[in-house]
Amino acid sequence: MAGKRSGKTVVVKIGSSTLTNKRGTFRLSPVAGLVAEICELHSSGHRVIVVSSGAVSSGMGVLRFKSRPTEVVDLQAAAAVGQGRLFHIYTELFAHENVVTAQVLLTAFDVAARTQYLNARNTLNRLLDWKVVPIVNENDTTATDELCFGDNDALAAQVALLVKADLLVLLTDTDGLYTADPREDGEARLITRVEDASELECVRIGAIGPLGSGGMGSKVNSARIATSGGVETVIARGGRPDVLKDCLAGEEIGTRFPPRPLGLPDYKLWLLYGKPARGKVVVDEGAVKALRGKGSLLPVGVIAVEGDFAAGDAVLVVGEDGTELAKGLVSYSREDLDRAKGLKSSRVAEVLPQASPEAIHRDYMVLAC
Repeated sequence: MAGKRSGKTVVVKIGSSTLTNKRGTFRLSPVAGLVAEICELHSSGHRVIVVSSGAVSSGMGVLRFKSRPTEVVDLQAAAAVGQGRLFHIYTELFAHENVVTAQVLLTAFDVAARTQYLNARNTLNRLLDWKVVPIVNENDTTATDELCFGDNDALAAQVALLVKADLLVLLTDTDGLYTADPREDGEARLITRVEDASELECVRIGAIGPLGSGGMGSKVNSARIATSGGVETVIARGGRPDVLKDCLAGEEIGTRFPPRPLGLPDYKLWLLYGKPARGKVVVDEGAVKALRGKGSLLPVGVIAVEGDFAAGDAVLVVGEDGTELAKGLVSYSREDLDRAKGLKSSRVAEVLPQASPEAIHRDYMVLAC
C-alpha cells in the first residue's frame, strides 16, 4: 500500500478562529474549503498533515460556554466533549474527496521522551506512505500544565520537525504578522518576510483570541522553532482562497519565514525544542570556557542548582550573570549534584562512588544559539 515519496511534505495548522465562530459553532464553509485545498494538494502527490485546534472551542459550543475556561480540568472536559465532533466533521469532509484520514492525539510527553518521539515519527511517516492524511491534535483530555505544548502552534512546529517537513503553514484570522494591531493602528503594515527573529523586537504582538490558546506571539515562536530545523514557515489567513497552493508555490502572501537551519542533528533538535527543562545549573567561568570549547560539564564547574530534576532530565546551563549557555541531559539528580557541585572528580568519586564523571556529557548537550 505504501508508495514512493513524491511532492513535498506540508504541515497545515488550522486555528480555532478558522474552525469555529465566537459561540463555538463550526464554520463549515471555510473548513470545507480548506479540506478541498488539502485534498487537491494530496491528489497532486504532496504529503499533508493537518494539526487542528478546535477541540476545546467545539466543546464550548455544545456546552454553551461564553468564554474559554481557565481551569485545567474544565479545559480537559470541554476537549473531551468536542474532540469526537471535531474529528467526525473532518472525516466526513475528507471522505467526500475519497481521502482517508487518521486521528493522532499527542501530548508533550510523546515528544519529551525519546522512545515516544521516534514512535510518533514512525507512525506519521507510515500514514503518509499509505497516502493517509493525519489529523493531529494535542490530547487535551490528559495533558497537564506541567507537560503540555501550551498551544497547537507549538505542536505544529514539533510535528514539522518530526517528519522533516518542507513547509509549515500556520493559518489564522489575519493576513499575517503586522507591525502593530491593524484593528487599532491604521498605519500598521504587513510584514511579508522575516529573515531573522531579531527583526521583530520592535513589533507589538497582539493578544490571544477568545477561543484560542495561542496568538501571534506563539506563531512567531513556532516559526522560529520550525525554521531552525530547516522548515520554511508561513503565517497566513485561513479564509483566503487558494491559500495553501499559493504558500506552497512561494507566492507573496502572509508572512514568510525562510529556513535558517542550525545544522543540528535530529537528536539535538529534539533536545533543544522537544525536551522541557526541569531545572537550572549555574556554572563558573572555567565551565563557561569548557562548554564553549565543546567540552563536557564537570561537577567542579557547578556553582548552584535550581529546580527539582532527576538524572536524565533536561536542565538549562547558565553563567553566573544568568546568560543561558546550553541545555542538556543531566547525569545527576538535583540532590546528588548539589552534593557534588564544586568538587574535583577524585573527590566526587569518594562522595558518590557510582556517579558519572560528567554532570552533563557533551554528547547530550546543545549550546545556546
